[in-house]
Amino acid sequence: MTKTIQLFTVFFLRAFARLPFWMIYIISDFLYVIIFHIVRYRRKVVYNNLKNSFPEKSKSEIDLIAHRYYRHFCDLILESIKGHRMSAKDISQRFKLNGIDRINAYAEQGKSIVLIGMHYNNWEWSALAQPFARHQLLIVFNPLRNNDPMENFLTEMREHYGSKTVPINHSARTAMQFNKAGKPTCLFLAADQTPPRQSHFWTTFLHQETPFFQGPERIAIKTNQPVFFHHTRKTGRGKYEVNLIELFPEPEKVEPNTILLTYVDMMEKIIQEKPEYWLWSHRRWKHKRPENAPLIPRQ
Repeated sequence: MTKTIQLFTVFFLRAFARLPFWMIYIISDFLYVIIFHIVRYRRKVVYNNLKNSFPEKSKSEIDLIAHRYYRHFCDLILESIKGHRMSAKDISQRFKLNGIDRINAYAEQGKSIVLIGMHYNNWEWSALAQPFARHQLLIVFNPLRNNDPMENFLTEMREHYGSKTVPINHSARTAMQFNKAGKPTCLFLAADQTPPRQSHFWTTFLHQETPFFQGPERIAIKTNQPVFFHHTRKTGRGKYEVNLIELFPEPEKVEPNTILLTYVDMMEKIIQEKPEYWLWSHRRWKHKRPENAPLIPRQ
């Protein structure tokens, strides 16, 4: 029965992806009412995250951010589904890349790069950017559990224009295989979600003790691959602009933790400026720092 429901859901999503954008946003407005007011999807998680992250804000300010977040979240869900059927014309009209020339220059030199992003605005559409890039885009993801039909649907969407999806536990190995074959890669990691509790990198983030994956920094230093930051801005409903910002041309020369601390600093400033576009419904602070894990200070 579970498998049948999963297959039917994916069949419905494939059909939904064919709808025009104007119809998708009408549906999104209805979905917002259902998710926020009726189902109340993760309302407690969202409000707790917002209150703890912005202790200086009043209840009315938190309410406003929450409402805006859920409206954007509904758009994001449907836009991600629509990505399965987006044409090249749709992408060129709704998705702009700034800084791709600098990245492509590294590809011409045969150098791979590490691109660190965050779950902010519409990060999913960046998987469709392969036609603009001279690197092979490797999109790192956490596999779904016990839902192969949905996993296949998401993989098809992300790989539609030539990007390759890579499970997080195979990311370094896959990048090395491409590099050995003489194909420079852009390893794209959204590194702002929750690592295992035993993570040894803990720092303050949005007024809370927070662990982070150390993989992006370790890979960059070990391979000395230039590190870029991926920042998606929303310029209109269904329209985004991605800024690709070079952080460290030679990571092996930087002090330990510098890459991750710089990443945390940039991410926090972006979220504080427009908080409604981050993924607040994720249980980001579900772990407590172990006693043997030091809290790394931020300057």
